Amino acid sequence: IDRVQPMTGIVLWNDNASGLAALGDDVQLEFAYFKYSDVVTGPGIYNWAPVDARLASAAARGHQMIVRFHDTYPGHTTISIPSHVANAADHVIGYQSVEGEQTFVPDWRSATLRTFILDFYSKFAQRYDLDPRLAFLQVGFGSYAEYHLWDGPLTLGRTFPSKAFQQQFLEHLGATFAQTSWSLSIDAASATYSPFSAVSSLRQLRFGLFDDSFMHETHSSSNSEYNRASWLFFGNTRYQESPAGGEFNYYSDYDQAHVLDPNGPWGRSFESFASQYRISYMIGNDQPGYQTRARIRQAAMATGYAFRITALSSDGECVQMSVRNEGVAPIYYDAWPAVDGHRLGTSLKGLLPSAERSASACIGPHAIASLTVAIESDRLVPGQQIQFNASLP
Repeated sequence: IDRVQPMTGIVLWNDNASGLAALGDDVQLEFAYFKYSDVVTGPGIYNWAPVDARLASAAARGHQMIVRFHDTYPGHTTISIPSHVANAADHVIGYQSVEGEQTFVPDWRSATLRTFILDFYSKFAQRYDLDPRLAFLQVGFGSYAEYHLWDGPLTLGRTFPSKAFQQQFLEHLGATFAQTSWSLSIDAASATYSPFSAVSSLRQLRFGLFDDSFMHETHSSSNSEYNRASWLFFGNTRYQESPAGGEFNYYSDYDQAHVLDPNGPWGRSFESFASQYRISYMIGNDQPGYQTRARIRQAAMATGYAFRITALSSDGECVQMSVRNEGVAPIYYDAWPAVDGHRLGTSLKGLLPSAERSASACIGPHAIASLTVAIESDRLVPGQQIQFNASLP
C-alpha cells in the first residue's frame, strides 16, 4: 500500500480546484453542500443536474463524493427549500438571527415541508443508492445540517423539527437506503432537541457519525467532555457497520494551521485521534495551505482500512486466501478478494481492525506461479484501486 485508499482520507471540497490539483490522488473523497432548492424546482420536478455535475467532476479525478443537503445556513437568506413548499399555505417564510446573522429558517410546522423532506430522500435513494460516485451521505437539520441551531432560536416543531418528525425521518432513511452509508452529526446526541434519548430503538438504525469540531483544544479530555460524550452516547461499536468522520475544527486559525502537526495542535496527533474514533475520513479543506502534500498523504493513510494478504494457496484448481485488516476501520461496501479475475466467496465488507477473513473458490486449472491477485469492488470509480500488502509464508 503506497497511497490513500478509496473512500478514506483527508477530504477537500469539490470546488477547491487548487487544492485538488495540488494533492491529486492523495485525496480520494470530495465534499459538497446543496440546498434542497438546488434540485427541486416545482411540485414533483427534480433536476438532479447540479448533483450529477459534482459527482461527475469528482469521478473524473478518480474520486468519490460526500454529499450533504442543508435547510439552514447561518448568514444565508436565500430560501433553501423549493418555492412551492416555501409558499405553501401552511408554511410561513421567516428569518431569524443565527450566529449573529440574518438567516432563512424553514417553518417546521408545515406538513407540506415535512412531506417534501421525506419524499426528497426517497427520490435521492432511488437515483443514487447504488451509484459508486457517492461514497457517503450526511444528513441532518438546523445550521449546516449539523443537528443544532447554535446561537439561534431553537423551537421544536417550528425552527427545528419536532422529535416526532425526527423519528419519522430517521426511520424513513433506515428503510430507504439499502447500500449507501448515511451519517448524522454527533450533535444529534442532545436529549433536549433530538429523540434518541427517549426512543432508544433509534440507535439501532445503521448510520454513521461525523464530528465537525474535531480535535479542538479540550476534545476528548475526559469521557464527559462534549464531543467525547456525544460519540460515546451512540456507542463504541457503531464504526463496525457505519463510517466515522467529520471535519477539523474552526475554533481558531491556530487549530487549522497545526491540526496535522506531528503532535497536533494540543499535544495529540491526528493519527491517535483517528485510531481512537476509527476514523474513515476527515474534511480538511484548508490543509493544503498549511501542510505539505507528503504530510497530508501520511495522515490520510492513517484512516480507514488497510488490507494485508496473510496466506495464499492453490492446488492448481482451487485457491484459498486469507486477508487481515491492519487499518483503523472497516470498509463499508463489498470488496472481494479475486484471483485471475474470479472473485472468491467472501466479501471483506465489515472486516474489523486486526481481524482476518478467509475466502476460497475453485477457478479451474491455472498456473500457480502466474496468479493475478486483486481486491475488487463495484463501489469504485474508474481509476480507483484497493491496494493490499502481502506477507506470505
